[in-house]
Amino acid sequence: MFMQAASEQAENQADVVIIGGGQAALATAYFLRHLQLRVVILDAGNTPGGAWVHGWESLHLFSPASWSSLPGRMMPATEGEYPSRGEIIHYLTDYEQHYQFDIKRPVVVQAVESAPDSLTVHTDQGAWKARAVVSATGTWTHPYIPDYPERELFKGEQIHSAHYQEPSPYKNKRVLIVGGGNSGAQIVAELSAVARTTWVTTEPPVFLPDDVDGRVLFERATQRWKAHQEGRTVDIPVGGLGDIVMVAPVREARERNALESVRPFARFVEDGVVWPDGAHLQYDAVIWCTGFRPALEHLTSLGVVEPDGKVQVNGTHAIKEPRLWLIGYGDWVGYASATLVGVMRSAKETAKEIEAMLSPSSQQLSDTGT
Repeated sequence: MFMQAASEQAENQADVVIIGGGQAALATAYFLRHLQLRVVILDAGNTPGGAWVHGWESLHLFSPASWSSLPGRMMPATEGEYPSRGEIIHYLTDYEQHYQFDIKRPVVVQAVESAPDSLTVHTDQGAWKARAVVSATGTWTHPYIPDYPERELFKGEQIHSAHYQEPSPYKNKRVLIVGGGNSGAQIVAELSAVARTTWVTTEPPVFLPDDVDGRVLFERATQRWKAHQEGRTVDIPVGGLGDIVMVAPVREARERNALESVRPFARFVEDGVVWPDGAHLQYDAVIWCTGFRPALEHLTSLGVVEPDGKVQVNGTHAIKEPRLWLIGYGDWVGYASATLVGVMRSAKETAKEIEAMLSPSSQQLSDTGT
């Protein structure tokens, strides 16, 4: 279908096409902006903000604004201790407007195909011919739900945290929250104030000291990363970016003794779950806080997506397709690259590699017209 859609419209040309319109795409575009290249961002969203547009209403970062900025433009001071979802969306909107990136939206990328001298990006708005492609589609559109025994039997509501919005629909209901980490803790904290909640985690959750936030975690993890790169060991307190930061709602839930978690249940039944000891408990809803997987369907046509759903990379550079880079999907394409502050390192390196690949050519596609 994408081939037909592309043939019905004139083929567009660019030096670099960035697929995705969130923080990773914007950071990469920033480091490419000083080059004499035509860089186009194709965003499937209707508005700026990337994945943050889809977050739940009370979602906050757990790093202060000064530690949550993209390259070149600081996030303004926020009303609360940590930036809210709305403040982040406002910042990303301002960021792309300030730098006047060439962003096309909404444009849904359907496939990327290889040609001898370029990559062709097929979309629902026609095709783009590019000398280099950066995939920055993130993971938000690929929520992961584990294959629990007999999950299909459960007749109550099941949603992933990707689709959770706010607690009022669950008032006075029995809600099972599955999955640890910060999303699980924050949703438990919010829902436990209005509903009867049970929190299921594979292992007991790791709660960080109250004075440790994302800024401290990033500093610690960066030191570990540098030491690993240099073959050194460092004595740094335990604490990773996936451990639970004690933001205000989570601290308040702790005071109510609402953060106790239990180990996984055995299977689903129509009206709830059965635990390993045979106990049967009824639930009205299950909220899965079980993470995400990379959204890479558009790259399957290149033959680069491996059975594990990832792409083999050297840094952010695809090994099997030298004109392709991937950024913002997590540590496998760059340490902390799925965070606002962490994506800078990966974006800068990606831009350098793209410049090095394209610079030998004296004639750019953007000079040839459309």
